[in-house]
Amino acid sequence: MTASERCRKASKQATMAAAARDQSVGCLPLPPSHRKTLARAGFSTVGEVLELKPTELSQELNLSVKEALGIIQLARAATEPSSQDTVTSPTSSAHASKGGAASSSAPEPSSDGTRPPASMVSMIGEVQPRTAFDCLKEEHASSPITTFSSAIDHILGGGVAIGQITEFCGAPGVGKTQLGIQLAVDVQVPKQFDGQGGEALYIDTEGSFVVERVEEIAQAAVNHLEGHAKEELDEFSVESVLRGIHYMRVHSHQQQIAVVETLVDFLAEHPDVKLVVIDSVAFHFRRDFEDMGLRTRLLNSLAQSLLRAASEHSLAIVLVNQMTTKITDAGSHLAPALGETWGHAATTRVVLSWRNNTRWATVLKSPNVKEDEAPYQVTELGIRDVETEHQTKRSRRDELG
Repeated sequence: MTASERCRKASKQATMAAAARDQSVGCLPLPPSHRKTLARAGFSTVGEVLELKPTELSQELNLSVKEALGIIQLARAATEPSSQDTVTSPTSSAHASKGGAASSSAPEPSSDGTRPPASMVSMIGEVQPRTAFDCLKEEHASSPITTFSSAIDHILGGGVAIGQITEFCGAPGVGKTQLGIQLAVDVQVPKQFDGQGGEALYIDTEGSFVVERVEEIAQAAVNHLEGHAKEELDEFSVESVLRGIHYMRVHSHQQQIAVVETLVDFLAEHPDVKLVVIDSVAFHFRRDFEDMGLRTRLLNSLAQSLLRAASEHSLAIVLVNQMTTKITDAGSHLAPALGETWGHAATTRVVLSWRNNTRWATVLKSPNVKEDEAPYQVTELGIRDVETEHQTKRSRRDELG
């Protein structure tokens, strides 16, 4: 082999090893309990596992050193370019060493040792290509969720998008929870009114979900649609709206992660859910965290799980986030909590704020719409446009019946 060939081979092996480190830990032949433990601890790639020693991984996962060593060995085997296509368990390895015939469907390793592991090949097989036209049709086929504020809907391109993560950030009292509840009601608007006709999952981390307030907003929405309907809305009543909101109260970041990691199972049992609200995503992650690296890994894993659920199940993910004071050389200002890295988690980020005694919604980033802002108000009926006094009285009279 010439020097040039050796160089090319080394380059290929390095490339394959780097790609193997980026593969999901879910591809490793681990027991389900260990996979869940890794996910809850924030480990999403093989490379992240290999960064730790067995004793360190043991402490992170609360497992024995022997179990941690076994996980690291499997992760290491998955990144070795000269290994077989599959990452075999000790049992299958022992069987092969005793002369057990390999499966005829298992491809032989390439002569230069550059074939990717089978786990990587299976991951590539799960990625089905689609044309841009197909993506456009899917996007147009799913109506966004209205906020009942035409001004906010306008700056969002029609409402909260399906298949994406939308984050609403704001200081206390600006109406974040009110908006979350409003969306949980609005996602149930019947399809005949260009709604989703779906259900909602409301994940409450702060205890701010008040069912009496949900009932008020639901009643206003029902009255509003009845005023525009040509026939009775038997399938859209206050009772049906309340039954269509699934509620979970989580008390720690561990519970929050567990709920998100099992979200796929919940959605399989409740296929009509078209909206997931987490209020707030930041609450449990802003306390009792000395290891910021661990927090970042946990949040990154959380965001990836949510984005995957939004895409695969065609639903909207709405995250409510708090604000924090950010100090720079130029002074201090309010910024969304959880740091700059978390800022990339959401597809669309909207900041809710007060200005001149009026609430404003400002789009900070979005791949679909330009940066824009709109005024809104929180009334006894829910989220509404800012109106004149005459318009407000007329709206209240119409929607309260």
